Amino acid sequence: MPRNISVAEVRKHSSVESCWIVVDGQVYDMTSFAPSHPGGAQIIYRHGGKDASDQYNAVHAPSLISKTLDAKHQVGTLDAQSAPADWNPAGAATPEPSAGKPPLARIINLHDFEAAARRSLSTPSWAYIHSAANDCITRDANAAMLRRIWLRPAVMRDVGRVRTRTALFGCDLAIPVYVSAVGTVRAAAPDGELALARGAAAAGIVHCISTAASYPLDEILHATPARAWFQLYVNKDRRATERLLRLVQDSGKVAAVMVTVDLPVISKREEDERAQAADRPAADGKSAGMAAQTASFIDPRLTWSDIPWIRKGTTLPLLVKGIQRWEDAQMAMRYGCDGIVVSNHGGRAADTAQPAIITLLELHKNCPEVFDKLVVLVDGGFRRGSDVVKAVCLGASAVGLGRSFMYAVHYGEEGVVHAANVLREEIEVAMRLCGMSDLMADASPRYLNTKLVDGLVADREHAYLREPKKRISKIPVNEATLILQVQSTMTSYQYEAHPIDALAMVLVGPQLIKPDPTP
Repeated sequence: MPRNISVAEVRKHSSVESCWIVVDGQVYDMTSFAPSHPGGAQIIYRHGGKDASDQYNAVHAPSLISKTLDAKHQVGTLDAQSAPADWNPAGAATPEPSAGKPPLARIINLHDFEAAARRSLSTPSWAYIHSAANDCITRDANAAMLRRIWLRPAVMRDVGRVRTRTALFGCDLAIPVYVSAVGTVRAAAPDGELALARGAAAAGIVHCISTAASYPLDEILHATPARAWFQLYVNKDRRATERLLRLVQDSGKVAAVMVTVDLPVISKREEDERAQAADRPAADGKSAGMAAQTASFIDPRLTWSDIPWIRKGTTLPLLVKGIQRWEDAQMAMRYGCDGIVVSNHGGRAADTAQPAIITLLELHKNCPEVFDKLVVLVDGGFRRGSDVVKAVCLGASAVGLGRSFMYAVHYGEEGVVHAANVLREEIEVAMRLCGMSDLMADASPRYLNTKLVDGLVADREHAYLREPKKRISKIPVNEATLILQVQSTMTSYQYEAHPIDALAMVLVGPQLIKPDPTP
């Protein structure tokens, strides 16, 4: 029979040496589990001796903790009668007034889903979904670059009936679109990944399940009427990854595995960090973002030589997710992968990484054979059906959308279906206007004008940049000498040079760096 644990006793266990927390009335001893917690130990320690229910339930399914922890971690049941007046969930965020969501019938495109989410999600949830790395340059460039590729419509074609269907890894797709893997979907909706899975199946597309999901894998697969794909993050504990691959393999419902390779560490996502730290500052001063709290288990030592080891764990088709240059596409072919996902993690990995559509063009330019040997998927910045058509014209077999479906699932399963239907309608309209009747058969680069972005596509060799044979680590001239040298060369200007500017003028001549003349 479970023990009744008083609040006073729980409060005694608030240290690293003995750390208890309360979740939904159950008391757990997290002392030995905290160091291996996927979100890092600090978030556990911050809630030691407290009720962590609100923070836990914001991102996790109720059943996850009981399915993850062994019975030895379950101490007993909290005696609610013993709770004093000051006992409340630890660090609970103050509820924010919601502007409410517009009716689903008023959502006519994916931008509307985003606007509705901005108004109605909590600040931490919005920041987690919307945020990207550093200055968000890559996130925004993903979408912006798609708008710089023009369609070249063909006219007088029979487009009375159009076909958008395709098949990938044994999965039939109504349109060449899938739900990209996103962790912690419960931040957007209580049913989280369950609603995504049901909605994707109802819309005739595929959901890719994240390793960092809010719900246990078996519950998500149970909610999946057909089949799903699985996104694998390799754990620092390689045995944990091997166990996970066995579960995926044995489920019978997973059709393909995508191993994520573009995120060896969590990037600095400042919007996410600010929102989380506003209510719950990190005790160690490090990133307090939701992303950092849910993905600290990722192994930064993953290399191409690990692909054979992953292959041993599953017979399912294996894709490498996060290809951002043509050289790595070639490596994927060399290591026998079944496919690649051209992706920069939606701008959540390296900021200023080139937009995904530019990488897709780079493959055409430098290793076009990849399209004959591998399944090529792409994600990053796709918001319109016409964007999907452009990607298929450039050789993609399907397009992934992550944030858009996160915003859509805020409406539950119905929102996911509605988002997919919006995309389907836009794809069909774009096809008809461009003169295509069968998307996967007709789409080709002939329907596109890429001139505005062609100059951004990298060549195999840069026109003039070369790796230095020797790197100078020390400049044998002090700053004062530099400034004197600059001043002696300048007669018509008065200029207080920064040392770096001064160095440039000494090396290349002041005529190339012209300061404004003194009035």
